[in-house]
Amino acid sequence: MGYYYYSQLDFHTAVLVALVAFGIAIVLGPIVIPILRRLKFGQNVRDDGPKSHLSKAGTPSMGGFVIVVAIAVASGIFSGFDIYWMLVMYMMLSFGTIGFMDDYIKVVKKRSLGLRAWQKFGLQLVASIVFVLLLQANDIQKLMFVPFSDGLYLDLGWFMPFFVVIATLGTANGVNFTDGLDGLASGVTLLVSLFFLYTAFVLDSTLAYALAAAAGALLGFLLFNSHPARVFMGDTGSLALGGFVSATAIILQMPLLIVIVGAVYLIEVLSVALQVLYFKATGGKRLLKMAPIHHHFEQMGWPETKVVSVFYIATAIFCLVGFLAIANL
Repeated sequence: MGYYYYSQLDFHTAVLVALVAFGIAIVLGPIVIPILRRLKFGQNVRDDGPKSHLSKAGTPSMGGFVIVVAIAVASGIFSGFDIYWMLVMYMMLSFGTIGFMDDYIKVVKKRSLGLRAWQKFGLQLVASIVFVLLLQANDIQKLMFVPFSDGLYLDLGWFMPFFVVIATLGTANGVNFTDGLDGLASGVTLLVSLFFLYTAFVLDSTLAYALAAAAGALLGFLLFNSHPARVFMGDTGSLALGGFVSATAIILQMPLLIVIVGAVYLIEVLSVALQVLYFKATGGKRLLKMAPIHHHFEQMGWPETKVVSVFYIATAIFCLVGFLAIANL
């Protein structure tokens, strides 16, 4: 593969990175959660959300800080601070900062929707364009692996900048929409990270350490975020993870795999888009009982824990399909 992959990755080191990230997360959790509670950084439940979520009001948000710190510190120690690690950290931190701004408005201004849609989109667009410029400045190869092919790579050429922006915005917002139930975005992204961790080892990429850190950090965070959640990651965490996943996939030249292994993200985004379009086209009728689609299942009477479990299972199946997609890599 490309010149930027290092040889002789150490599997045991990757395991150590995951354990360090896990340790950081479980140490930071009991420290950060009380601080968020004292600062009254509690969750503001959506005005139009499921009534069963009213009990979640006041649960500390912005817990994504724990995930971001665990990933950055654990992977930074072992990655050697190479350019590819720095590019991934840029995306995680820039999108995480946008998420923090959104969360801050929600909890301080008490506005449940946070940043205006155009503000959030504009900031994400700028961050994505900067990422494209950084890729070009470092002469990252403009190749993209085609799933289920016999090792075929497409040269995106001049279309690369546009594709990167689309993939980044789509993934980040997909993770953001998925973050609506206790442990949902954390568990789904854990499975996605494990898939790309395997891929990084196949490709001999040092991004394996960052992905191992993500897996460890998310496992640690799930101790506090699984039902009943003691803390939510907020947009601080969900957008940071979206930036992280998209950046690693793009640098590994595997962005099309996000559509497969991250199909839950795509389904969540499409459910919102289709709901809005159908609502406008029919003069107020709804395609789903509620969007994103995980709320639709709740409105059908599914317990929150069942929805989360089914989405975990679906992601695991999608990851197995992903393994078939890279069988000839």
